[in-house]
Amino acid sequence: MLKKIQYNSPVVLTFALVSLLVLLISSLTGGASTALLFSVYRAPLKDPFTWVRFIGHVLGHANYEHYISNMTLLLVIGPPLEERYGGRALMECMAATAVISGVVQFVFFPGSALLGASGIVFMMIILSSISGASQGRIPLTLILVYVIYVGGEVISGLSQPDNVSQLTHIIGGTCGAIFGLLLRKK
Repeated sequence: MLKKIQYNSPVVLTFALVSLLVLLISSLTGGASTALLFSVYRAPLKDPFTWVRFIGHVLGHANYEHYISNMTLLLVIGPPLEERYGGRALMECMAATAVISGVVQFVFFPGSALLGASGIVFMMIILSSISGASQGRIPLTLILVYVIYVGGEVISGLSQPDNVSQLTHIIGGTCGAIFGLLLRKK
């Protein structure tokens, strides 16, 4: 039976497994490893870990519920995207989304930390919706998904601030739209 199990989406599965490993290590270190490497916050640029955190924050999660909510969507949406665009392209989109959201957090929100893969999940949601576009036509599903997910985050950010970074979701969705347009041209 194990011979029939396929590691069908190497980028997405590896990301989910590494994120789980980071969460387990965080549990063993009382959160110290996550604070050091897997959450982005204002720190001196001469600190080499600051640069690691610009991308590493997407691997860190506050707890198992946070991890599960991100990975459930990632594991549903990611494999078809990896199959359509290829592992390298999807990995580049994920890395770019991580860096962009990390830099925005660092520059504009000096008093708080950001961690988790929700920006990447939002990027994938919009990227999967834009994948249906063909011959210059904009799919209605893309518009609806963008309005529902990204519009909902704008409303949430304005009306009820909480521990979820709505701006990261908006950045992720916007990255997904841009990457979708760029990948379609290729």
